[in-house]
Amino acid sequence: MTFNQHTLKKSYYFQGKGLHTGTYSHMKLMPAPADSGIRFRRSDLRSKPVIEALAENVSNTARSTTISANEAVAVTIEHIMSALTGLGVDNALIELDNIEVPILDGSARPYIEAILKDGLEDQGVPRQYISIPQTVEIRDGRTGSWIKIEPADAPSADITVDFNSKILGVQSAHWDQTVDYAREIGICRTFVFFHEIEYLFRNNLIKGGDVDNAIVIVENPVNEEQLSSLQNLFNLPDLKPTAEGYLNNLELHFPDECGRHKMLDLLGDLRLSGGFLKARITAYKPGHSLNTKAAKALRALL
Repeated sequence: MTFNQHTLKKSYYFQGKGLHTGTYSHMKLMPAPADSGIRFRRSDLRSKPVIEALAENVSNTARSTTISANEAVAVTIEHIMSALTGLGVDNALIELDNIEVPILDGSARPYIEAILKDGLEDQGVPRQYISIPQTVEIRDGRTGSWIKIEPADAPSADITVDFNSKILGVQSAHWDQTVDYAREIGICRTFVFFHEIEYLFRNNLIKGGDVDNAIVIVENPVNEEQLSSLQNLFNLPDLKPTAEGYLNNLELHFPDECGRHKMLDLLGDLRLSGGFLKARITAYKPGHSLNTKAAKALRALL
């Protein structure tokens, strides 16, 4: 089956704080010409520089994916990249007036809901899929993580995640063209373990995190002193003590929402290969570093 390239029918506006920097950004998601791909533009910088969303521009993968070119930087791009990929958007321009993409609710849902109301614009130009000549496999000997990408007639992805967590257990997720990305993958939120929060914050990460934009997983009972410390760090409203499970007794969209979110991230990061892959992807414990290394390896084959 042959698909044409698609872009957005109109522009969309989003605003909010960044998950890691805590900075407040306004973001404009706009249509773009055929064959232009996905690009980010920093409207707050004098020359309004553009960063192409390609693996060679990845500059940081600490708990999110950052791309940069010269003075321009765009942090935490994976959710919007995933939304555009899952919905079939070939070409778009994303304008930011600060360093980080707003985290919104921690998923791709706000983008999906905005775009689906209007549908996409058929650009009348055939989509150029990325077909790879050989299998690519990337491994991390330290963590045991790996990604295998094999040539295939149609795209698909299967992942397994294991955080050695008694709450999460081992989770798996599947995606192919028959899976409803908008309902089954894109709405799944980012997550963090309660015991990691203070360390991450002290290392200049998750400064914009709160219980409205992330699932907080509690492995061991949390007492009032620990909750008070967390509230002081993030200026949060009252939190409910949690024995084990999810902070504030959060309800999940799916029992395996965290595993599905890792699929969301994987699809967004691999879009940095430059387009839509015709490949079978299998991954074990994928993360931004491994994902983007795989995207770079794919770019090297083109």
